[in-house]
Amino acid sequence: MFNGIIYNKGTIKSIRKSSRYVSGSRVIEISSNIKFKNSDIGESVSCDGVCLTLIRIKKKSFLFYLSKETIKRSNFKYAKIGKDINIEKSLSHGQKVSGHYVQGHVDTTAKVNKIEIIEKSWIVKLKLKDKSLYKFLVEKASITVNGVSLTISKVTNKYFEINIIPHTLKLTNLINLKKENIVNIELDIFSKYIFKISQ
Repeated sequence: MFNGIIYNKGTIKSIRKSSRYVSGSRVIEISSNIKFKNSDIGESVSCDGVCLTLIRIKKKSFLFYLSKETIKRSNFKYAKIGKDINIEKSLSHGQKVSGHYVQGHVDTTAKVNKIEIIEKSWIVKLKLKDKSLYKFLVEKASITVNGVSLTISKVTNKYFEINIIPHTLKLTNLINLKKENIVNIELDIFSKYIFKISQ
């Protein structure tokens, strides 16, 4: 479990196939200044909003396993060496939750349709890849974009908008967003559960 508050970033160093894992899966190496101990191997880490398993620690980089399902649902299918990645360690017991409850289970991706800059904040218009998921979007509710906890400012049946403040832009890879970019989206877990119960 995570809370979508990002303080660390990393850079993709390599992406490769591995005969040790299921065909179609990948192993990704990310370099970062974030600290892990050997005892952290096997733990879950949010990488651009995707819950990945830490499988190896090097001096200044870390290896994670990418399953076929992760590649299918996330923007890791387009990942390239040198790309910045938002990184968040899983929450520990008693830790403050400043964002919202995030599982790292990416539901779909979204395409950036438009970025409007007002003073130092950004208004970003996004279009979901899976149109059937718009029913889970609620104005002023939470959403996770590349692992960052954000608030939905507007919803239509074709797109939704988020506002990104300067502090968030400074700490995350959202500062690199451009039109047509693909981002990872995790819907608010409570909206999905409530919708399911109401059916």
